[in-house]
Formats: sequence, C-alpha cells, structure tokens
Amino acid sequence: MADDILLIDTPAEGIRRLTLNRPEKRNALNNALRGAILDALVAADRDPDVKVMIVRGAGPSFSSGYDLSANNAVDQPYHTAGGPGQWARHVVDGWMRIWDLAKPVIAQVHGHCLAGGSELATCCDLVYVAEDANIGYPPVRLMSPPDNQFHPWLMGMRNAMEMMLTGDGITGTEAVAKGFANRAFPAAALEAEVLKVAARIAMIPTELAQINKRSVHRAMEAMGLRAAIRAGTELQALAFTTKASLDYRAQFKRDGGSVRAQLSARDKPFGDYREGER
Repeated sequence: MADDILLIDTPAEGIRRLTLNRPEKRNALNNALRGAILDALVAADRDPDVKVMIVRGAGPSFSSGYDLSANNAVDQPYHTAGGPGQWARHVVDGWMRIWDLAKPVIAQVHGHCLAGGSELATCCDLVYVAEDANIGYPPVRLMSPPDNQFHPWLMGMRNAMEMMLTGDGITGTEAVAKGFANRAFPAAALEAEVLKVAARIAMIPTELAQINKRSVHRAMEAMGLRAAIRAGTELQALAFTTKASLDYRAQFKRDGGSVRAQLSARDKPFGDYREGER
C-alpha cells in the first residue's frame, strides 16, 4: 500500500479491520486513500474467511473530511460520468458501494468525523462512536451542502435542518440520541466494544447476514433514500455556483498553510472545530 496510508489487520477470527493512516492530516480523504479503502473492502467481501469489516482512523481523529489540499479531480480511483456535479456524484457512487457489499461494515468513530469523513461513516452499516467524538458538516457555512445528504434520513427533519443551517457539530453521545450512530462509549473502551459487536456479527452465517443487511437497505431505498441522495449531488453542484462558494474556494492554494487558514477563517466566528481547540 503506497506510503501505508491504509493499514489492514485481522484482530479476531472473521474480522477484517481497516485503519486510515494519515494521522498527520487527521486522516483527510485524498483519492489514494479513498481508493485503498474501497479496494480493501471489496477484497474482504470476496474473502470467505471474513465475516465483518471495521473501518477506523489512526491518531486523534476518524477523518477530518476530504483532503482540500489535494487536487481531487486528478487520479480519481474509479470512473464517474463528467459534467457539473461530477465530484459529488463520484464520492456518493464510491461510498454507496459499501451499502452494496454483502458483508456488514462497522465504522469505529473517534475524534473528528467531519464532512466527507461523516459521509464515509454514514455509508457503513453500523456506527459506534466515542462519547467525546466531534461529528459535523462545517462546509455548509461557506461552501455547499453535503455531497451525500444523509442527515434527514438518519436524524429527521428538525435535527438535519439545524445542522445544515448552522454547520455546528455534535458529540458522540448526541449522535446516538439523534440517530446518526448506534451507541457511544468512553473513548478508551471504544475499540474493545466494537470488537465485541463484530464478534457477535461474525457468528451469523455470511449467506444469511448479507440478506439481513440487504433487507434493511431495500426498505430504505423503497422509501427513496438512494434517489434522494443522488438528487442531493445536484444541489451540491448548484451551491458551488454561488458567489459565496466561488469566493471561498478561490482562496485555497493547495498547500497546508492556506487550507488551515481558510478553515480557521470559516470557523472563527462560530468558535468551534479548529478554532474551538485553541
């Protein structure tokens, strides 16, 4: 794996674990990492010895979102039709592939789980979080709504609306109460608790587990989830044409210092995320 950006291990029989390994970038999702995640999940799905997969992050965060210091239009890991909204369609196509795997995928979330990182977690089948995790979609403040607009489906209209109109984050405990996550645990206990759940899932025969998984997804799709999320990619593309979004994105210089400065400028009036840690 190039630069070991994704670590893969088998912590217990039947369990394949993927660890996003860009801790110095808070596991920001560049194209190479996204491709590695999806390739590793497909390989595990094909492996008869694997029953369930776990996705987690190394270092202080699960993932801070898409890597804004990278040119994500170059070397995308799979083809998505071009035209306006290509990026949003591209990442949604990728993460929804997790839905379509046969085997269950668990997101183990700690620290920051922001923007594109929250999209990755959402498309996993189960989400377990540290109580003090920080989950949010701050790009709504100056850039656009989500590429993957899952909020109304998981959290209901009122909670989704509040997050979309403020960009504010929620803790892991709040994420469980609002429907984003299954359960929250103290950060020190999160890994052990996730492995317990994975071990219970691994006792279910794969041929039955995949049907059980599909039955839930098919019900959500019958209610329109997949169509609504795909429609959301067009709204994200529309937001990119607004003056506010164009002005904000024009300031990014593809270097870490510029990106950090722009994120701080975005969040300083709200006193949270990067600015809340100062």
